[in-house]
Amino acid sequence: MKAFDFYPTTRVVFGEGTLAQLGELSKELGGSRILFVTDPGIVSARLTDRAIAPLQSASLDFFVFDGVGENPTTAHIEAGVAFAKAHGNIDLIVGMGGGSAMDCAKGINFILTNGGQMADYWGMGHAAKPMLPSIGIPTTAGTGSEAQSYALISDAKTHVKMACGDLKARFRSVILDPSLVETVPKNVAAAAGIDAIAHAIESYVCTRRNAISMMFAQKAWQLLSSSFESVLEDASDSETRSNMLLGAHFAGAAVENAMLGAAHACANPLTAHFGIVHGVAVALMLPAVVQFNGETENTRYRGLGVDVDELVEKIAFLKECANLPFQLRDLGVSRDSLPILAKDATEQWTGTFNPRPVDEDEFLALYESVY
Repeated sequence: MKAFDFYPTTRVVFGEGTLAQLGELSKELGGSRILFVTDPGIVSARLTDRAIAPLQSASLDFFVFDGVGENPTTAHIEAGVAFAKAHGNIDLIVGMGGGSAMDCAKGINFILTNGGQMADYWGMGHAAKPMLPSIGIPTTAGTGSEAQSYALISDAKTHVKMACGDLKARFRSVILDPSLVETVPKNVAAAAGIDAIAHAIESYVCTRRNAISMMFAQKAWQLLSSSFESVLEDASDSETRSNMLLGAHFAGAAVENAMLGAAHACANPLTAHFGIVHGVAVALMLPAVVQFNGETENTRYRGLGVDVDELVEKIAFLKECANLPFQLRDLGVSRDSLPILAKDATEQWTGTFNPRPVDEDEFLALYESVY
């Protein structure tokens, strides 16, 4: 059995209505002046109001930074740091929203406490000084960022995605309240949910998989694959929402304790060059990557309860349920851009953990198969 080092440091509070515990959890972490990081969509959906109510009840000071954009960049981090410094003596950070808001909260934490710029923290463990305690509150069942020590931040000038990680950047507490995902727009729920499904599948077979990561990935796959169709049809069912939110968290934990693979390596250049939503980009590439891996690594997938052909069919079915695209050309990707995308894919760290080695020519073949 492969060796592993499981180092859990995050408290997870799960259940309907648990957002009401935010004030209590903030106080337990020593928070009195809180930087609340979110995005305009969360504010307009009035989810922010629901979150700050328990902070007000606990007589805590809070300052809402809602300048997070989709696929956060260094510019968003710089704006958040400036906002935090303008309000002085921040002692706790709360990140509420999808992966963008939570990653931005982590990025702000890096710079606010350790200085420099995001590129200084590209990789793992480069924060020399302590970081502020933080709380993560996902409002989509998707990225699993709340379970991870990495923030994915794009360089505002080059658009290169940087994975900046440190155990100190992990959220000290996480609130998983299924009521928060009930009103998520269907297209957002679809992109987020398929991304979580990809996390479970890719982490389960990647070269860094181990007993802990596979346990999380298996349970994530069971919860997500059985609930994805239902939650898109009717998000009012509490059990279905709970399955998706918890499944996405377990998938994020699987990634934290293992890694990803070629589907994510292919997806990032699509987002960088064509602005394709991350989950949509992953969904485009996932069936082709599973089929490619299955030619030599079929047995790796069997622990998910399906063989490769069945898994590809299941992913296709789930994509149909979500009305997700199947071809790159449908999203404005030009054929002459495929070699550029393939070259960029080889530079993605996640691809190095794919169970079947993949080079530039094979990345190009994957893109062409989906074109």
